[in-house]
Amino acid sequence: MASGYGLNGGPSRCFAFWQELLGCYVVNAGEGEAGKKKCLPALDDYYECLHHKKEILRTKKMQAAYRRAEATHPRENAPKAEEIRSLGLLGKEDVTASVLKS
Repeated sequence: MASGYGLNGGPSRCFAFWQELLGCYVVNAGEGEAGKKKCLPALDDYYECLHHKKEILRTKKMQAAYRRAEATHPRENAPKAEEIRSLGLLGKEDVTASVLKS
């Protein structure tokens, strides 16, 4: 959250990453641009904690790979199209008649 406090009043979930980034900047402050470049991994971790961009991308890639694998290896016991359309009810008039006679 923007206030720095979490939902329950404690520190926010990314507070530890922010402290790490701030500490990196303090230690490397005298080095100018070279010092900032040393802090890029900490900055990436902080942004990932805030926005979850890498996690979302990884999840989308895994879902796409799963869909491709499912498409190349169809299920063995998958119902046929006519079974799905009829729901097992059409073409079974004799069964329906026997149930209604009981």
